[in-house]
Amino acid sequence: MGSDERTFDLAVIGAGPGGYVASIRAAQLGMRVALVERDRLGGICLNWGCIPTKALLQSAHILSLMRRAEEFGIHADNLRADFGVAVTRSREKAERLSKGIEYLMRKNKVAVFPGEARFTSATALEITGRDEKSNGSIRAERILLATGSRPRLLPGLPIDGKVVLTSTEAMLLGRVPASMIIIGGGAIGVEFADIYQAYGTAVTIVELLPTILPYEDEEITALLHRSLTKKGIRILTGTKVEQVIVGAGEAKVRVSSNGDSQELLGETVLVAVGRVPNSEVGGLKELGVATKNGYVAVNERMESSVAGIYAIGDLAGAPLLAHKASHEGIVVVEKMAKPDDVTPVDPRRIPSCTYCYPQVASIGLTEAKAKAEGHAIRVGRFPFSASGMAITLGETEGMVKVIADATHGEILGVHIMGAHATELIAEAGLAMALEATPEEIAGSIHAHPTLSEAMGEAALATLGRTIHV
Repeated sequence: MGSDERTFDLAVIGAGPGGYVASIRAAQLGMRVALVERDRLGGICLNWGCIPTKALLQSAHILSLMRRAEEFGIHADNLRADFGVAVTRSREKAERLSKGIEYLMRKNKVAVFPGEARFTSATALEITGRDEKSNGSIRAERILLATGSRPRLLPGLPIDGKVVLTSTEAMLLGRVPASMIIIGGGAIGVEFADIYQAYGTAVTIVELLPTILPYEDEEITALLHRSLTKKGIRILTGTKVEQVIVGAGEAKVRVSSNGDSQELLGETVLVAVGRVPNSEVGGLKELGVATKNGYVAVNERMESSVAGIYAIGDLAGAPLLAHKASHEGIVVVEKMAKPDDVTPVDPRRIPSCTYCYPQVASIGLTEAKAKAEGHAIRVGRFPFSASGMAITLGETEGMVKVIADATHGEILGVHIMGAHATELIAEAGLAMALEATPEEIAGSIHAHPTLSEAMGEAALATLGRTIHV
């Protein structure tokens, strides 16, 4: 390969949902693009996170529905569940999508370089293959870091893949443990609790903060807490993990709350206490790229402290979400092409989704945050127990909650718990992007019967005009 073939307009490090999307958009804009990936195209999200976990959640949800089959006039005698097959299916779906990204790279003429990238200058990278042999170097006018994140570990608690797990080991376990203690009640912890509980594992969630899903609206998390507890998941909030002792085939977890301590026994322990950025890119520190708490510090153009080096996604800071990374990837390369024509990413318009059953989804401010910021607010709620479609589906838990500014009618936040909440939140995202008001949402005709009618009703509720409650 000649020197011209190794010179690019843009080099992207990391082929997750931020990096590969940025590569495609840059190629569409006429740039010569190189993409460097040390593992598999699709990154953690596609291979070890978003996609395979949702496949497992779908298997768990179907299993839960089959246990309720008689409600729908279906008799499912001798019901059996094979968790190993569910794991295999999840890996097949991830593999299929990874191959799809390989096709997209070829289609868009993105040059893919397998291996680990190391900066030798602000415009040059040395690439080392998986065999630790050099794959040569490339040069690029601009370099975009999209290296993602990895599970945060607890000090002094090594991951053995048998008793002590991260999310990666949990989705490959291939067996159903009798019991599991999940340290961390965020989205990852809650989703795995739902998966394993459906397959018969006795699950306990331990969360240090006062609520599970601590960044969601408190009213919504209270509903979810009640729903998960009803399923049989034990939830300990405001509880600190003091010690974990791993023995033969089990772990003893010492926890404390309000001065009282107790010992929990589990066949497995899942550490789900968040993620840390992959900022240890070779040569990055030597170039003087500024970081804060491990994240690369960027400006509104997603450019680092070193001109020509950019960062997106998990590496650029919270929220650590795949769709945030993808959107930032598109925005950053469009800003390279047309610096004055692109609107920066608004963090308040990034939806958050948790795919347990019932699902939780939100966008914008919680009720508490809206009040803390000094907004006079109107809150509209519509329960799925009053939705005709939810009743026919047998999915009546939860509600849609709309928070609007009482003076100007601006929609400040929308929060949903219920069936297909992660799909329904898209309407709220579009409404906020278009600066729609509750009046305009309510004036939009929602098909009947659909779950989306709950959005229109919740909007009406902020105006004191709800129809069906």
